[in-house]
Amino acid sequence: MSTTSPELAAPNPVKAGDSFPEGVEFSYIPYTPENESITSCGRPQKYLASKEFSDKKVVLFAVPGAFTPGCSVKHLPGFIEHLSEIKAKGVDLIVVIAFNDAWVMSAWAKANSIMEEILFMTDTDTQFSKRIGWTRGDRTGRYAMVIDHGKITYAENEAGGDVTVSGADAVLKAL
Repeated sequence: MSTTSPELAAPNPVKAGDSFPEGVEFSYIPYTPENESITSCGRPQKYLASKEFSDKKVVLFAVPGAFTPGCSVKHLPGFIEHLSEIKAKGVDLIVVIAFNDAWVMSAWAKANSIMEEILFMTDTDTQFSKRIGWTRGDRTGRYAMVIDHGKITYAENEAGGDVTVSGADAVLKAL
């Protein structure tokens, strides 16, 4: 029996056909009318992604950082623009993760007028991104995956700085 925790183990990239890894947790601040203002904080909560994704069709995309030019101008807007098309493909949940903390991710959602349509979460200490080997230095990488009831049906990591295989257009084609 190995005593190596998942976040310390050698990276294990995911691919279509794999099961979504066990033990994946993110953190987020759920939307409530009380914390609707960008200046209200809310309380971060754990989100047990492995459990929650097991009975849903999920689009998960990762960005290196909230409020950064590539992420705010190129990556996130495509998912906002194509939200209804993505949902029409039977997607139950759209999740964006970054290395930023839950308060920054919550503010980024509010700055984009997104309350509940997309869940903005933190990949705490980039544990998940490190586990699958898709990081950019200390930050989460730029990637996307589709998880259908616990099974990964699409998983692509950007090799360069552009938004191609992890963008909304590529994800829509994969759905």
